[in-house]
Amino acid sequence: MKLFFARPAMVLLLSLVGFGSHAAENVIQMSQENLDALGVKLGKLESVTQIPVLSAPAKVVIPPTQEYIVSASQAGVIDKLNVAIGDKVAKGQILAQLNSPDLLTLQREYLKAGTAQQTALINYNRDKKLLEEGVIPERRWQETSSQYHSAISEVDEHKQLLEIAGMTSGEVNHLAKTHRLTRQLNVRAPIVAVVLERLAVAGTRIDMLAPLYRIANLDELWLEIAIPQERMAGIKIGDRVVVENSDVSAKITLLGQSVNPENQTMLARAVVIKTQDVVSLRPGQRLNTRIIQPSDKAAFKVPNAAIAQNEGKAFIFIRTQQGFAVTPISVVGKQGDESIIGGEFTGNEEIAVKGAVALKANWLGLGSDE
Repeated sequence: MKLFFARPAMVLLLSLVGFGSHAAENVIQMSQENLDALGVKLGKLESVTQIPVLSAPAKVVIPPTQEYIVSASQAGVIDKLNVAIGDKVAKGQILAQLNSPDLLTLQREYLKAGTAQQTALINYNRDKKLLEEGVIPERRWQETSSQYHSAISEVDEHKQLLEIAGMTSGEVNHLAKTHRLTRQLNVRAPIVAVVLERLAVAGTRIDMLAPLYRIANLDELWLEIAIPQERMAGIKIGDRVVVENSDVSAKITLLGQSVNPENQTMLARAVVIKTQDVVSLRPGQRLNTRIIQPSDKAAFKVPNAAIAQNEGKAFIFIRTQQGFAVTPISVVGKQGDESIIGGEFTGNEEIAVKGAVALKANWLGLGSDE
């Protein structure tokens, strides 16, 4: 008697239906009163058109074309670093300032070439007039003309060297007008970007092409997804990828052709679709993703708690006038605490979304074993 009162739920399960007949018929008959006693709750099948086919880890990476190493174009001493890690920079913004004696040499060569050009221009104009007056022969005019155009090329060459060194066209033109030399070399950002890494320290002497900053444009990001090689055949270019616990999504644009020997995975690259939520992604970040494909058959979303397992098969309990019909299903995907199922359904069925464990015990007559 003591056991009887301590376990009323088991007594209720045993009293509802006999095991043999209903297990064979896959039908559970019970009243609404008994449903309430077992805590059974009903819900609708939810139709879906997208099926999650695989969960896989991924890494956020920057496209190679969007990442730059900003380096010093001349040797010198770093006077000042103007930006820090995480700063956003505009194209042409001064990132660092160097004290460069080599820049002085380039400026002197440019001014020297400019002076030579002025002298060549005077000779050019003089000999042109003398040629018109028949004073000098054609050969001398050709030599003078050649020297003048050579001087122009020399100036252009030295101007380009200064621009390569880091001076702007405006700064070079100002030098040509004022003849005022400067040791200060400004290192500018080549693109609109975010500073990812600082590679130098103020006050140190650096060589030509020494790296100063690593920057990148983060307008486009990729997900590099590690797919188990045995599942790669089911993944297609164009498949949608969603990042768990966020609204970030991406589209697969490349499927790798080699297998990582360490973990037997293959690479799938997905381009992140730009939305406001993308700002939550960071290069180098590791996260979990789900690959989703469109369904060509009817599919429905149900809570995991609505599914009962028996002998390696899955079932749900569909409400009927008499009770519940135990209906086999195929589980085609999972999303957290929900599953995507397939089967011959209209979508209007009511199913047990809570209490499926009690219904399964009743269906199989398992209550007496506890």
